[in-house]
Amino acid sequence: MSYVPPHLRNSSAATTVVSNGGDHLHSKLNSRQLPSFTQSKNGFTSNGEYCSNDSGRSSCETVNYLSPRGLVAPDPVFPQWKPSERVLLLKLEQIEEIRLRLNVDVAVALDSHPALAPVESFTDMCLHPSIMKDIALHNYTIPTSVQAQAMPVALSGRDLLGCAETGSGKTAAFTIPMIQHCLAQPPLRRGDGPLALVLAPTRELAQQIETEVKAFSRSLDSFKTAIVVGGTNIGEQRSELRAGVNIVVATPGRLIDHLQQGNTSLSRISFVVLDEADRMLDMGFEPQIREVMHNLPKKHQTLLFSATMPAEIEALAQEYLTDPVRVKVGNVSSPTANVAQILEKVPENEKIDRLLDLLVEESAQAEKSGHPFSLTIVFVERKTKCEEVAEALMKQGLLATALHGGRSQNEREAALRDFRRGPTSILVATDVASRGLDVNGVAHVINLDLPKTMEDYVHRIGRTGRAGSTGQATSFYTDRDMYLVAQIRKAIADVGSGNTVTFATGKTARRKEREAAAAHKEANTALSKLSLMGSTPINVEDKYRHMFAPAMARKEGAADGAWDD
Repeated sequence: MSYVPPHLRNSSAATTVVSNGGDHLHSKLNSRQLPSFTQSKNGFTSNGEYCSNDSGRSSCETVNYLSPRGLVAPDPVFPQWKPSERVLLLKLEQIEEIRLRLNVDVAVALDSHPALAPVESFTDMCLHPSIMKDIALHNYTIPTSVQAQAMPVALSGRDLLGCAETGSGKTAAFTIPMIQHCLAQPPLRRGDGPLALVLAPTRELAQQIETEVKAFSRSLDSFKTAIVVGGTNIGEQRSELRAGVNIVVATPGRLIDHLQQGNTSLSRISFVVLDEADRMLDMGFEPQIREVMHNLPKKHQTLLFSATMPAEIEALAQEYLTDPVRVKVGNVSSPTANVAQILEKVPENEKIDRLLDLLVEESAQAEKSGHPFSLTIVFVERKTKCEEVAEALMKQGLLATALHGGRSQNEREAALRDFRRGPTSILVATDVASRGLDVNGVAHVINLDLPKTMEDYVHRIGRTGRAGSTGQATSFYTDRDMYLVAQIRKAIADVGSGNTVTFATGKTARRKEREAAAAHKEANTALSKLSLMGSTPINVEDKYRHMFAPAMARKEGAADGAWDD
């Protein structure tokens, strides 16, 4: 059944969802009315009933996201967690010194309790023995910066608004506390929904999260995790959900499908994670997110992670998080200093040839030195070009595969598997791979086609240089890309000189950026026409020189080769 957005429903007929012996469900915003439904044929009525017309008969049953099988959910348990005595004895100045060293910023409301101190040892987090065993099996030794600060906050039961740079280890930062929380809950009964829920924007990210959850719950008997995403067999997902699972990792649309069909419920959810929340909003999932959040039990803990902090995310956090601790790690949404960025001007019709020359040369150098070819991601603008480039690389004897939205789920999974584990060393992808894709060891990112905005550029090159390693990003550009190129050059200079790189993020910022780029393109077209009429020719790059001239002045004397024209 397809999802019906709230704005298409009959708002005059309110749906009342009843559970726990007649108590009305309230979300954290008790004044908000639950959404109502308008479908009537094989769907929802305005009275909140599901009607089926199968076999010519019509039957209706009350829709209840909380307890479709009439079970009364037990109250969730939020155990009082404490770190080791050594951490509890830390003084305020010591805590601030640790945060400074970890490059972590923590903020709470003025009238709120202070956030717990960061914990730099998994042992000091006093985790369940089975989780500690799996942490060791996962070859985790010490927490990353985001784990050191976010995990104590999550383990203490507080809501969290997390913002961390790419490759920071944030998935484990919410996965481990989530598993610990589930272990403290009353046992699942037949017909119960899951105890915890993770919402993610894409199938690929959801699969990575599921893998992480299973890695840290490997030693737990009867602990089950289900992945609920589009593009895969919904029947298999239905069976898994109805059999009972502890954690569900889902994309919003497919989760709503299962809720509407009564395959699962939200009655036992007491731990919710919204991962890559900014990306989910960009992809238009806000109605589905609201649908889920409005129908959760009153008592639940929410963790929201976002790579950027635009106004839309601030609004979402204000609405669904209660007294959150804000944790920011590193220079979020900025090009990292450990990625060497190269800009190369290449005519549009010569881009593929230049790419082939570059990668064939790198392959020859790797073979000569006896090293394997470094993992490389090539970003292109369109699906058709994605296939074209992958085929051209294969003809040159380079092992490449394509990843884009036009491929089936099985094909996408196979492409990622071959890239992660071999034999493929080159992944040609559209922006489906620019966010959330976590592949260890990517050494080179190549933008065959530059994206439209600086924010998208940052996410693309963030596929390399992860978790403290170094990487390289090469971008081909033409005159049409000069507005973005000027921004990139300024960011390169700022990073090189130690200055903070800042730029606006979010839908509004990207719209304004696209409008400005379009205006500059129009002006460039007008200037070109004047040039053809005999006026003094103008170099298109000169038009944007002012955008990075101050940064370049600070950069004067730096090493050559920051970019190549």
